[in-house]
Amino acid sequence: MADWFIVNVADAPAMGERHSGKWVMFERDGAPFPHYGINIHVIQPGQPNGRYHSESAQEDFLVLAGECIAIVEGEERRLRQWDFLHCPPGTNHILVGAGDGPCAILMVGARGDEHTIHYPVNELAAKYDASTRQDTPSPKEAYSDWEPRQFEPAPWEWPLES
Repeated sequence: MADWFIVNVADAPAMGERHSGKWVMFERDGAPFPHYGINIHVIQPGQPNGRYHSESAQEDFLVLAGECIAIVEGEERRLRQWDFLHCPPGTNHILVGAGDGPCAILMVGARGDEHTIHYPVNELAAKYDASTRQDTPSPKEAYSDWEPRQFEPAPWEWPLES
């Protein structure tokens, strides 16, 4: 079977979006891995990686460089290089860049046909433009005030320079 591959982080394609940073994509030809998603996401100070949400599958985050703020279940926690955050299914969370430079986070999450997502309103996340305006299971609705979102190829340099 010839589906396995090796790619160096510096050589992997990257995408970016003005609201939520940029990320390297390990999946090939735009086809998602069927069992889990994995990427390295880079956010700047004050920049959320998305909207405050929970998923029906677990997600895990490892800070590779820099600092960020984890908002988890309405609580704010500072994460630094090599800190690990585990979110069991149903855990509300979002990450926001902090410190004085970029933050690189290894993000891994389970996938599957039964996968669902929910975006609750959260005042703390709203301080960072990371909360939706109303509870919704719809990504389109959760990100409606970020429209038009444009996911474009992004310059990617690794290792990350602070």
